[in-house]
Amino acid sequence: MREIEPGETSKSLKELEKIYANLVECNITRSDLIVTFGGGVVGDLGGFAASTFLRGVPYLQFPTSLLAQVDSSVGGKVAVDLESGKNLVGSFYHPIAVLMDPVLLRTLPKRFLHDGMAETIKYGAFNDIDLFNKLLKFKDDEELLNNIGDIIYTCCDIKRDIVERDEKDLGERMILNFGHTIGHGIEQYFNYKKYTHGEGVAIGMYWITSKSENLGITEKGTTKKIKEILIKYQLPWSVEDLTSDDIVDIIARDKKKSRNKISLILLKSIGNGFIKEIEFKDIKEYI
Repeated sequence: MREIEPGETSKSLKELEKIYANLVECNITRSDLIVTFGGGVVGDLGGFAASTFLRGVPYLQFPTSLLAQVDSSVGGKVAVDLESGKNLVGSFYHPIAVLMDPVLLRTLPKRFLHDGMAETIKYGAFNDIDLFNKLLKFKDDEELLNNIGDIIYTCCDIKRDIVERDEKDLGERMILNFGHTIGHGIEQYFNYKKYTHGEGVAIGMYWITSKSENLGITEKGTTKKIKEILIKYQLPWSVEDLTSDDIVDIIARDKKKSRNKISLILLKSIGNGFIKEIEFKDIKEYI
């Protein structure tokens, strides 16, 4: 067994090399099973190790955070970060099973429960207005947790439906990255120390929707609704000491960029997202 320090900085090639050394020491073979027990970083890092060690060892995901249960453990994406960007080295490698126990979520500090809510809100924002409104109406975290099993199922089912049609993330699956283009830039700009992944995504959802609403692409009032739900779950919606100029260079390395174009995820309205491909030279209009 290897314990991983929590946080995005552990999702590195340096940590990956240590895992490989442990696997060699334990005489792991292709007939063995690797289990990733933890949040999104553990799942991504352990899954990538499983996908590459001996050219592939079976593995099982046991996500323990809300973020991992509603999003990162499902869909087969595994990766590590480079200093130049997030998830730049990775593969598509599905676990043999994903086991979830929502009761574990009651052990999370509030910040990390709410961190996962950003990904949950994302599903409602781009795909399911009923889910969005349900999350908005819960009176407190206790009511949320009393209904969390159904919420997790809804999010995973939305992702399953999309991934089945576009497993390799070449088209429709990109819509799952609503808020992530800016969110990843924010995480990296602050060296993964100031904002969690969910907090970055929260700011990214508000930021890009504010811009697209001002451009007349998004229904008036949508940004206000996103701000309302982010505040409800104690998630940030703005960031100080950061301008669009600061993160454009980071976005230039985004996986959704193709030559001189990039795919952005925008909303027409709550529950109605779409993918818009733009020339990268026009990125500042949207960021």
